[in-house]
Amino acid sequence: MIRRMVLMLVLTGIVFGGIFGFQAFKSKMIRKYMSAGQPPQTVSTIKVGYEQWQTEERAVATLVAVRGADLAPEVAGIVQAIRFQSGEQVKAGTPLVQLNADADAARLKSLEAAAALAASTYRRDAEQFKVKAVSQAALDADAAAEKSAKAQVEEQQALVAKKLIRAPFAGRVGIRAVDLGQYLSPGTKIVTLQALDPVFADFLVPQTALAHYSVGQKVVVTSSSYPGERFAGHVAALDAKVDAATRNVKVRATVRNPKRLLLPGMFATVETALGGPQRLLTLPQTAISFNPYGNTVFVLEDKKGADGKAELVAQQKFVTTGATRGDQVAVLSGLAEGEIVVTSGQIKLRSGAQVLVNNDIQPANDAAPRPVDQ
Repeated sequence: MIRRMVLMLVLTGIVFGGIFGFQAFKSKMIRKYMSAGQPPQTVSTIKVGYEQWQTEERAVATLVAVRGADLAPEVAGIVQAIRFQSGEQVKAGTPLVQLNADADAARLKSLEAAAALAASTYRRDAEQFKVKAVSQAALDADAAAEKSAKAQVEEQQALVAKKLIRAPFAGRVGIRAVDLGQYLSPGTKIVTLQALDPVFADFLVPQTALAHYSVGQKVVVTSSSYPGERFAGHVAALDAKVDAATRNVKVRATVRNPKRLLLPGMFATVETALGGPQRLLTLPQTAISFNPYGNTVFVLEDKKGADGKAELVAQQKFVTTGATRGDQVAVLSGLAEGEIVVTSGQIKLRSGAQVLVNNDIQPANDAAPRPVDQ
């Protein structure tokens, strides 16, 4: 029993001795590593410089035709002829659809005959009135009858004319919505007609930006339907009131559309230049660490190490950023021209950390990036 107890105590001492020895060794190695300092971190950098910066406001717009309408008949009738092809360009006054007007044309001839008779009667009575063969009252009645007959003819002519639907303005017709022999009641849609060059782009701007907009201001419209295409235009009008619910103001721009690519109802992006170009410091957006307590960058400084050799050290700085464009962001304060700023690898850094610079691969820094097909 005593031997077992002694053996157990010896083994326990060995185990605890090993644990304490390992902890002492680990502490020694940690102190050695910390005293040696962290190895330099590899980063990419860029020199801060000024660039011409044109402040632009972007908004989502809805395209509207300068002239657009869904054509429909004013009177009822049966479709007798269709004189257009879906999707074609037509001129103002081009006949589009003819409704059956046989009965109306026959009535027009009857009314024209009655009008001719009334005119003849009036002329004959006017000659007789000169020799006092008829009274003034009879002559006045003949004149009224002639005018009434002519008015009925004009009314019937207008009715017959309404049976032929014409294009009220030049534009592109859509897909026809009627067929031969179909009965149309007044207001039934026949086809849509849209004038496509130019088109309107309607968009909203906050009331705080209203002072930056004026009639004649240049705009550029882009659409995801046509990547790379830019359509020039100008501000045509500003609404006369502010929406009380959103505090936004509607702005209408006129956009040139010579190829007729833009269609009413499409959404597009409107870029409006606000004021003149400015000279601002710019950085790639990857260089900025955006935080709730403030935006920061790491700036490289030359310092002497413990061995007297020069080394690059990163120092964190707070900066005030402005507008963005593409991959770039404007820096309003916190940096000076010529300073070297870290563009990638900031997550590994802290103030005072030693760094190595490798600029073989640089983050994107394009003011107007475009998609590239791989």
